[in-house]
Amino acid sequence: QVQLVESGGGLVQAGGSLRLSCAASGRTFSIYHIGWFRQAPGKEREFVAAISWSGSSTYYADSVKGRFTVSRDKSKNTVYLQMNNLEPEDTAVYYCAVPRPGGRYSHSDEYDYWGQGTQVTVSS
Repeated sequence: QVQLVESGGGLVQAGGSLRLSCAASGRTFSIYHIGWFRQAPGKEREFVAAISWSGSSTYYADSVKGRFTVSRDKSKNTVYLQMNNLEPEDTAVYYCAVPRPGGRYSHSDEYDYWGQGTQVTVSS
């Protein structure tokens, strides 16, 4: 089992920044990457970014490329999502998740463990 706890969400004006954190515990040795997803009201959950557990590889959705940065603090078993130049369209609940072995990083249905989510609201 892997436990994930997100934090750092909040209300920010358009153009502002937020940093989300995802703290992992439990069987962290089984993790090979962590993904970030978001879900806005009435919309499907969508891939945002992912990082390999080694930190050597990162992946981004086109909609956030150049604005969001995913990183990892190995000593704290924590992954971060730095979000800059936020737009109202970024408003959603953000989740971090761990996939099953061999799961594709952008496919939410191939993830086994999910955090509780953190709300991000961007006002115009």
